Amino acid sequence: MIPHLWNDLEGTFFPESALDYMPESRLREVQLQRLKAVTALTYEKVKLFRERMDAKGLKPADVTTLADVSKLPFMVKTDLRDTYPYGLFAVPMSDVVRLHASSGTTGKPIVVGYTAQDMEVWKQVIMRTLYAAGYSRGDIVQNMYGYGLFTGGLGLHGGLEGIGATVIPISGGNSERQIMVMKDFGVTAICGTPSYFIHLIETAQKMGIDFRRDLKVKRGVFGAEPWTDEMRKYIESASGVKAFDIYGLSEIIGPGVGAECECQDGLHIFEDHFLAEIVDTKTLEPVPDGTEGELVITTLSKQAMPVIRYRTRDITAFETSRCGCGRTCRRIRRISRRSDDMFIIRGVNVFPSQIETALLKTESSLPHYLIVLTRKGGLDQMEVRVEITGEMLTDNVGAMEQLQKRFGKSIEQITGLHAAITLAQPGTIPRSEGKAKRLLDQRNLTN
Repeated sequence: MIPHLWNDLEGTFFPESALDYMPESRLREVQLQRLKAVTALTYEKVKLFRERMDAKGLKPADVTTLADVSKLPFMVKTDLRDTYPYGLFAVPMSDVVRLHASSGTTGKPIVVGYTAQDMEVWKQVIMRTLYAAGYSRGDIVQNMYGYGLFTGGLGLHGGLEGIGATVIPISGGNSERQIMVMKDFGVTAICGTPSYFIHLIETAQKMGIDFRRDLKVKRGVFGAEPWTDEMRKYIESASGVKAFDIYGLSEIIGPGVGAECECQDGLHIFEDHFLAEIVDTKTLEPVPDGTEGELVITTLSKQAMPVIRYRTRDITAFETSRCGCGRTCRRIRRISRRSDDMFIIRGVNVFPSQIETALLKTESSLPHYLIVLTRKGGLDQMEVRVEITGEMLTDNVGAMEQLQKRFGKSIEQITGLHAAITLAQPGTIPRSEGKAKRLLDQRNLTN
């Protein structure tokens, strides 16, 4: 089995937050010990991994350094679907104490399992996430992530209880009730998706409630969807809530793979449990620190479903400087886009995050937009529907046309593409209680 951290540190007990400051040389020793153990476990117990290792002529004993991880085969999301539901499990079902799954909206869901030790690790990395963002015992935390098969709600819940916070397991939806609870229960911190929290800011305004004046919420941990620095600035200026990014994915463990600290200068990866690589998106070869590429993660302590070299499709880079907080675990840049979110129009690669950045830079739009792709006469067309602030609405046709031109110019400066701009009134673009839908591709429906 994979050694537990408190055992493989020669009997030394590290409080959860202290693990982030482990001497770097010791951290690399722990990573290597665990990489060897998880490779051996997965080779022995998981048929798919063993077959791929054998095809490459590799055995677990070939892993002698951390750099040797690059020899191992990749895993991708389709591997989890093809082996549905339990084909990648490395322990008997009698050892599995929790199952989670994706929504399965594009086919069979992705199923992940956890042993009791896996659950302890998950709780620990969430506690470290919360400590990094300044949460503490005595906080009253409204957890707006969905509870159920989705990993968000229950994933955060265990760590919140672990730090001694008071947890309100409200899940998503019923926005006016969310605001009422924040006010009446004296909520000091929150967890949820950034797009839904922006919707709550608007809901509070309609209810005549001012976040800064009437509520006690001071900080929030946001994730489960890509979001830009421009959206962070909007959240913080509109609500007074300091917004921290959290990173995770169901295939690895759920939330808690990495998190921002008070410096808000990149996501610290909890490297004692997750070995991160950045590879070139085309060659899949490792790239130098500071170079952008695709994030690849190996679980170092997962027992129920160890994952070796999982291609996340998330685009980022390792930060090359030491964080001001003093943590020794490495940071990656905030993830604002995924390679599989990219769309191609007129031969140009475009990410929704580029459109978001362009719109919010004008300071006239709200962070609600929809990209609509169509095809006319064989030529791709891009329309961007964007909500504008109430004070920008006017009957002056010339002023509206100028605003459209400003948005269009900003998008063209960033993407090099022309986009038709449709101005929408506040509240008219559909909201989501979970992850925001930013792209509507209708090119196969039009000609």
